[in-house]
Amino acid sequence: MQVIQVTNPKLVNEFHRLPKELYKNDQNWIPPLQMMIENTFDPGKNKRFKTGDAARWLLFENNICIGRIAAFYDEAYSSGYEQPTGACGFFECINRQEAANLLFDTARKWLAENGLEAMDGPVNFDENFFFWGLLTDGFQPQTFGMQYNPAYYFELFTNYGFRTYYKQYSYSLDITTPDLPDRFWKIADWVAKKPGYSFEHFTFAKQNKYIRDFIEIHCEAWKGHGNYKPIEFQLLKDLLRNARILIDEEFIWYVYHNNKPVAFLMMIRDLNQILQKLESGKLNFWNKIRLFYFLKTKTIKRCRVIVMGMTPGYQGKGLESGIFHHLKKVMQKKSWYNDMEMSWVGDFNPKMNALFKSLGAKQTLTHQTLRYLFDREKVFKMAPIIE
Repeated sequence: MQVIQVTNPKLVNEFHRLPKELYKNDQNWIPPLQMMIENTFDPGKNKRFKTGDAARWLLFENNICIGRIAAFYDEAYSSGYEQPTGACGFFECINRQEAANLLFDTARKWLAENGLEAMDGPVNFDENFFFWGLLTDGFQPQTFGMQYNPAYYFELFTNYGFRTYYKQYSYSLDITTPDLPDRFWKIADWVAKKPGYSFEHFTFAKQNKYIRDFIEIHCEAWKGHGNYKPIEFQLLKDLLRNARILIDEEFIWYVYHNNKPVAFLMMIRDLNQILQKLESGKLNFWNKIRLFYFLKTKTIKRCRVIVMGMTPGYQGKGLESGIFHHLKKVMQKKSWYNDMEMSWVGDFNPKMNALFKSLGAKQTLTHQTLRYLFDREKVFKMAPIIE
């Protein structure tokens, strides 16, 4: 077997061809957008290259590609832990431990040469909204950006020495017949009209304001978590620009108390319901035509909540009910949607998991973020619980 670093267009094409070969008989797999993955490895489009780096490799046997992996690090992520921690991702491999070990060794050695002492995976060299975690329960067609992989990958990772750092749970809520009592909606209506509170949805016309408000809420909500690092304004603006096709302005809501931003919810369209019809994962001319046709004909019937945040002083006040009060009106207008996925929530966040369950959502998926400590004598610690 031979490991080759991806350094030219031919090898980039092979990097994207491999999963199509591995999943050709798996009806659950939906090709991700090739352009989206390539943007991850483009220093001109991924700001994390300013304080980090990334590399990727292919594994060949008898001139046939049988595996791939990427490794990456950036200062914000690596400095948030007891030991400098890098990551690996975009892992794909045949079901052979020897092949997987060679890929993991390659990523580990590259990270060690760059001063890292641990490796998380499989994750993304970007925000954790997309391509984050190893699917271990819920092997079904995933919503846009959610990781899909064969069940045997878990053994490949754990046999190498990775251990679960945290589990990630996703929930599904049937919008057409929500399992929520009238009492919930009465409370939601009351919360939505509380004096001093206001609810408004995102608009691109005022995106700079909403990005700043998002950052303020995100900082207050997550700064108590051990590895929290502030999100950069430009990073979020670039994310919105690149993901515009996913966004419906009425799917992103903010709560204000006396004009201070205190909570938000961000939901996106499940573009995978169109991508599975395009098959190739490439947005060439004809696929763009088909994409916009399917958007116009309301092919997408599922949406995905990718992040929800609330400042600590406002938790337990029912603001999430107020958000869903407004979302209910939106979904009634857009009646072709029938499913809302809420993903993902770490097991280190029991309050948010309890919230989604209280809304009547059913847990449908489990992903896991795994960690490998280079010092095999070091005591392994799971992610700390958010109080």
